[in-house]
Amino acid sequence: MEPRCLKRRVTGCSLDVHPTEKALVVQYEVEATILGELGEPVVEERKDCQKMIRLKSLNANTDTASLAHKVVEECQLIHPSRLAEVEQLLFYLQNRKQSSDNQQKKNVSPRDFALYAGVELEEASIGGIDEYVELLYEEIQEKIHGAALIFQLAQNPDNLEELMQHEAVLGALARVLREDWKQSVDLATTIVSVFFCFSSFSQFHRLVTHFKIGAVCMNITEHELKRCELWQDELQKKKKAADEFPDNQSLRKDLDKSLRKYRSLLAKQEKLLKVSLYLLLNLAEDTRTELKMRNKNIVQMLVKLLERDDQELLLVAVNFLKKLSIFLENKNDMAEAAAVEKLARLLPCDHQELQSATCRLLLNLSFDTALRGQMVRVGLVPRLSSLLADEVQRQRAVCVLYHISMDDAFKSVFAHTDCIPQLMKIMLGGEEQLDVELVSLCINLAANWSNALLFCEGNGLKLLMNRALKLKDVLVMKVIRNLSQHGGPTKNLFLDHVGDLAAQIREDEAEEFVIECLGTLANLTIPDLDWELVLREYGLVPYLKRRLKPGSAEDDLILEVVILIGTVSMDDSCAAMLAKSGIIPALIDLLNAQQEDDEFVCQILYVFYQMAFHKTTRDIIIKDTQAPAYFVDLMHDGNAAIRRVCDSTLDIIAEYDLEWARKIQTAKFCFYNSQWLEMVENRPPDEPFLFGDEPFLFGDEPFLFGDEPFSGNRAVLERPDLFYAADGILSGDGSVSPGFYAEIQSDELGEAENLSRFWFLCWFWFSLSFSSLDQFIPSVSGPMSRSSTATAPTLPGKPGSFPKVWDLD
Repeated sequence: MEPRCLKRRVTGCSLDVHPTEKALVVQYEVEATILGELGEPVVEERKDCQKMIRLKSLNANTDTASLAHKVVEECQLIHPSRLAEVEQLLFYLQNRKQSSDNQQKKNVSPRDFALYAGVELEEASIGGIDEYVELLYEEIQEKIHGAALIFQLAQNPDNLEELMQHEAVLGALARVLREDWKQSVDLATTIVSVFFCFSSFSQFHRLVTHFKIGAVCMNITEHELKRCELWQDELQKKKKAADEFPDNQSLRKDLDKSLRKYRSLLAKQEKLLKVSLYLLLNLAEDTRTELKMRNKNIVQMLVKLLERDDQELLLVAVNFLKKLSIFLENKNDMAEAAAVEKLARLLPCDHQELQSATCRLLLNLSFDTALRGQMVRVGLVPRLSSLLADEVQRQRAVCVLYHISMDDAFKSVFAHTDCIPQLMKIMLGGEEQLDVELVSLCINLAANWSNALLFCEGNGLKLLMNRALKLKDVLVMKVIRNLSQHGGPTKNLFLDHVGDLAAQIREDEAEEFVIECLGTLANLTIPDLDWELVLREYGLVPYLKRRLKPGSAEDDLILEVVILIGTVSMDDSCAAMLAKSGIIPALIDLLNAQQEDDEFVCQILYVFYQMAFHKTTRDIIIKDTQAPAYFVDLMHDGNAAIRRVCDSTLDIIAEYDLEWARKIQTAKFCFYNSQWLEMVENRPPDEPFLFGDEPFLFGDEPFLFGDEPFSGNRAVLERPDLFYAADGILSGDGSVSPGFYAEIQSDELGEAENLSRFWFLCWFWFSLSFSSLDQFIPSVSGPMSRSSTATAPTLPGKPGSFPKVWDLD
C-alpha cells in the first residue's frame, strides 16, 4: 500500500527586512512527515522556505503599531508574541533612506515589467511552485495565471537559484512559450519576463540559452513587426475609405473603433517587444550569440523600431544599436537601413536617458565619413547644438559635432545655427579648465571664414585674446590663430593685438604657446602693419636669428620662425634689416640641415622669394650667397609647391642678372633634353646617325652654318640664328645663307622628310655643345630632390617673368 502524508509542521521562523525594498522577509522551515500503512514514519523531510511581505503603503506618516498588528493577524507564520519585533522592523523600514545606488538599480530591475493590468494575484510562495507548474498545463487563462505567479517569484533574485533547481518549471515555461506565444501576448510577455530575470545575471545565461529562449524572442520580434505593418495597412485602407466618403458615418465609426483597437494592441505589443529586446541585449554579452542575432537581421528590426513613440522601447532599441555599432558590419547595416535619419527625430526629447543613449550611438556612427554626411543632411547639427545648453548632454553632443566639423565641406553649416554663440558663452563663462573636445570643436570651426565672423562678432576676438593671454591657454590660442588666417574684416581686428602677441615671443615662455603666437603673427599680412616698428620695439630680430640655428628648439617652433620671417620680408625696410643682421646665411645653413623636410625647404625658399623683390636683399642673395644655385637644383623637384616657388624666384633673378639668366636657360635646356644628351654622350664617335633605315648625312663635307663649319665648343645659346620665331627660323645675323634653304628644298626626298632631317640635325648640333654643365652652374653640396609634399605659400604679384626659352616640350 502506498505511503501517505500525515502532517506538515512549520518551525524555525525568523524575521528580517528586505535589503532594497519596503518589505519583511520571513524565513521558516517546513517539516513534512510521511507515514506508512501501520502509521510508522516512512520519510521525514525538511525544507527551508521564504515569504516576502511587501508594504507598499508604508510611508513617513504610517502608524507602525497598527500596521504591525495587521501584519501579525494576516500572516500565520508570525507568532503574536513577536509583535514588538515586527513593529521595530517596520519602524526601521519607515526611516531607512533609499540610496542612490538602490534607486539606480531599481530603474533597470525586472520589476519594471509589470504584469498586465486588470489581474489580481495572490502572494506567490516558493512552496507552491508545483501548483503553479500544474497551471501551465491548463487553458490559456490558467497558463497566464501560473506564469504570473512564477514571475512574481522570479522577481526576487534570491529565488532564482531555487527556481533553477526545479527543471520542470523552466522546461514547462519554455515549452508553453514555444507553442502558445502567438495565441496570447500577455502569456508571451509574462513568460519572457521570467527568463529576463534569469538573463539579468551572467551565470544564468547558459540556462537561458539551453532552452533556446533567444531564438524564440527573435521570432517574436520579427513576427510582431510584420503584424504591426498589417495593422497599419488595414488602418490606412479604412482611413482612405472614410476620406473618400466623408458623409458615411459607419465608415467613420469603424475607423475610430479600429484606431482604438490598434492603440490597445500596440501598447501590449510594445511591452512584449521591450522585454524580449532586453533579454536579447543581456544575452548579447557573448559575441557569438550576438553574431547569430545579426545573421537573423537584428539590426534591421531595431532600426524599424526607431519609428515607434514609446520612449522605453526606444531606449532599449537605441542601447542595443549602440552595443552593436562597435562592429563594422553592424555599422554598415545601420547605414543601409537609414538609422541616422530615424535617430534625428529623437533629439532633443524630454527623456534624459534616451537622449544620452542616442548621442552615444551617433558618436559611434560619426566615425564614418559617409554617415557624417547623412547627419548633416537630416539636420542633426542644429539639433545637437541645442543640447549644448544642457550640462548633462553637452559633452556627448560636442563629441559628435567635433567629428562633423573635421570635414571642411560641413564647417559652413555651423554658421546657420546657434552653435558658435553657445560655444563662446561656455568658453568665456569662467576661468575653469575647458574640455578638450569643446575647444577642439572651436579650433575646427574657426578655420571657416563664415564661422570666423561669428567668433569675432562684437568683442569676441578681444575676449578670446584676454582669456588666452591671461591663462596662457594654448588651445584657445589655436582658435585665435585659425581666426587670423582669414582675410577681410576679421584680419584687421588683429591690429590692436599685435603688440600683445609680440610680447609673448620670449625664450622664457612655454614653446607651445610661443608657437601659436608666432603662427598668428605670421598670418597677419596687413598692408597697414608697420613690421619694422614691431621688430625694433620688441627686439624680435635677435630672437628670430637665434631660433634659426638647427637644434636650437623644436622643429615646429623653428618652422614658425621661418614663416614669420617670410611674412615680414614683404616690407622693404624689414627685409633690409633682416639681411643686415645675417639672417640670410642662417637660412641657408638651415636649408642644408633640413633639406629632406619639404615644408622647411618650401618656406625657406619663400623667404628668398620675398627678399628677391627688394633691390638690397636681391643683390645680397645673387652676389653673396649660393641661393640661386639652390633654386636651380630644386626647380625640377618632385614637390609641386617647391617647383612653383623656384620658378617664380628664378624668373625674378633672371630678369635682373644676365649671367644667371644664361645659366638658368642652360639648366632648363639640359633638363628638357636630358635623354638626347645621354644618347649623344654614349654614341661611338665613328657611328653615323640614322633616320629610318638610311644614314642621315649629307656627304662627307662638313655642314656649314653660313660660311662657318659647326663647332661643338661654341655655346649654342649664343647663336641667335637657332632661335624659334613666329614665322620660322630666324637669320638674326645673316649666318644662314639662302642657298642652304634652296639646297634642302631641291633634295630628291619629299619636303616633309627634308624638313624633319633639318630639325634632327639642329637638335644634334645643340647637344654637342652641352656635354657638360660644370662650366655653367656652380656645384651645391647635398642632394636637393625629394618627392614628398609641402604647403605652397601664396605668391604675391611679381614685377616681371622670364620666359622659358628652352622649354621645348
